[in-house]
Amino acid sequence: MSHPHNDNHHDHGHDHDHGHDHPHAPAAPDDEDHYDRYEVLLQTAVRELLHEKGIITADELHRQIDYQDSLTPMIGSKIVAKAWVDPVFKAQLIAQPLEAINDTFGLDITTPLDLVVLENTPTVHNVVVCTLCSCYPRMLLGIPPAWYKSLDYRSRVVSEPRQVLAEFGTHLPDDVEVRVSDSTADLRFLVLPYQPAGTAHLSEEALALLVTRDSMIGTALPLSAST
Repeated sequence: MSHPHNDNHHDHGHDHDHGHDHPHAPAAPDDEDHYDRYEVLLQTAVRELLHEKGIITADELHRQIDYQDSLTPMIGSKIVAKAWVDPVFKAQLIAQPLEAINDTFGLDITTPLDLVVLENTPTVHNVVVCTLCSCYPRMLLGIPPAWYKSLDYRSRVVSEPRQVLAEFGTHLPDDVEVRVSDSTADLRFLVLPYQPAGTAHLSEEALALLVTRDSMIGTALPLSAST
């Protein structure tokens, strides 16, 4: 499991193998302009290989792609809003994330991946990255944004998180500790943002509208009630 980083140092704790096993995959280009093209080519090659080997049919593959494309950050937003209004659910979410999500929302998220929920507080702010590729909780947030996969974000957020957050428009007080958590092939993170002030009177549905994708990655704060 990767360990959180504070904003003063970057210690992977996993010897840079990152838990990934891609022995036959070509090295990803460092040029950010070509990264998306490389990823599309790699995904196409994997799909064709799975079909050729009879592991999955074309129809099954298309259904899975359609399902993945249907996932949006609103799933995560509803989870966060529920945690804000329901202390029991929040405790369950932090202790056993996938079980709590499936039981409470009637979902059937089955995955061998571990999910860790990182709670933001008035004194701690979490931000998530995948330094060597683009591991991301797609089952809760949908397709990752292009910037999350970029070399610039992956390389800089671990060494200068406050500067990167400032470029996203997120300015934190000096006494707030910034923790950067590095995803792996087996581990995903979901940031549980701190509930904005002045929103205690809002319904769960209204609160969900304040929770953005970026706030669940940690590069942004939730919207304010007046936004």
